[in-house]
Amino acid sequence: MTENEISKQVIGAAIDVHKQLGPGLLESSYEVCLAHELMDRGLNVQTQVALPVVYKEVKLNAGYRIDILVENKIIVEVKSVDALADIHTAQLLTYLKLKHLNLGLLINFNSLKVIDGVKRVINGYLK
Repeated sequence: MTENEISKQVIGAAIDVHKQLGPGLLESSYEVCLAHELMDRGLNVQTQVALPVVYKEVKLNAGYRIDILVENKIIVEVKSVDALADIHTAQLLTYLKLKHLNLGLLINFNSLKVIDGVKRVINGYLK
């Protein structure tokens, strides 16, 4: 499955979760439900994946965690905030760089329509 095919599955799953739960819950609730929905769709899903920082060629555990890693290809960062900020995008870009991946999805579930809260990040460019 390509990254684009996986991202379509993730966005579809996020829409389904949002239809069931609506906005206003904690990020952790959306994360657990989205991971469950993705697994129901047959995708390989890992949650709270440790992400070490590489400093001077040494991997250091700095406490960073990827919310959801799908098929070892896409990082999904789950948010439940009034509005996505540049720092959220910067966080995802840094995670992509540290994990050596090309595609990430930033999903803000605190939107009237979750599709309005989806930001796709590819190789440092927003799409």
